[in-house]
Amino acid sequence: MELLIVVTTVAQQADARRLAQQAVTQGLAACVHIDAIDSVYQWQGQVEQQPEWRLWFKTTPSGHAALCDWLQAQHPYELPALYTLTPSHTTAPFAAWLQQQVRAP
Repeated sequence: MELLIVVTTVAQQADARRLAQQAVTQGLAACVHIDAIDSVYQWQGQVEQQPEWRLWFKTTPSGHAALCDWLQAQHPYELPALYTLTPSHTTAPFAAWLQQQVRAP
């Protein structure tokens, strides 16, 4: 079973916690890690440097589309960074637990 990690960032810790808790509660992700980061990016012609919160949503291939659609609808940013990583290895016990947690549509 394959693990997918969907990554995004938000400006407020409260938004990070809300998205993480709702995704897990709704069975869109098995778990979510939240990291405090400092981001440098160009937006509307200006170079910005802002603190942000990075979220790592762990999901399955069958739950991936539903999670991404939900994140697009719930995200506070006008243009959220939203991308998916595929780890090269996932242990069988973790993969089994992940499969039990994510409720694919």
